[in-house]
Amino acid sequence: MKPYLSLIDTETSGNRCDVTPLFADAESFSRMVSDLAEPFRNSGIDFVAGIDALGFILGATVALSIGAGFIPVRKGGKLPVKTRSTRFTDYSGEVKSLEIRQDIPLREMRVLLIDEWIETGTQVRAAISLIENQGGTVAGIATINIDQNEKTSELRKNYLVHALWREEEKTAGYKL
Repeated sequence: MKPYLSLIDTETSGNRCDVTPLFADAESFSRMVSDLAEPFRNSGIDFVAGIDALGFILGATVALSIGAGFIPVRKGGKLPVKTRSTRFTDYSGEVKSLEIRQDIPLREMRVLLIDEWIETGTQVRAAISLIENQGGTVAGIATINIDQNEKTSELRKNYLVHALWREEEKTAGYKL
């Protein structure tokens, strides 16, 4: 395990870990962003899409590090312009929605999707549908962790998934 991952608070009251202590250490945060970006650095990524809210932090920094544009994938009802939106049921069973601006030129663009922690993959699948419905191609998914379960196995099977938490989730063997 990468040393900086020990900064993640795993002693939380819910079923999620808190990654924000990692953001507070500049050197560790910089190293993590570099590690998230590494497999995609020279793969022709046009945009990085980050899922609300911690995916914004990771996505924007990775986009800057690889020279790509950034697309925020917002929670439903937040954007004051025409959007494409989709509904999904999250890991807690709550129905939610995500949206992106309708006018972002995604046709034939390669998009790297980023979220900080993927439990069931339903939120990521919702973001994928938004990107693909606007003509974009999801070239990969980067995350600190993706839980290994039946619900996330489809994502790992169909997309290049680069996760930092577990070494076995590395991108070895994938072609970009």
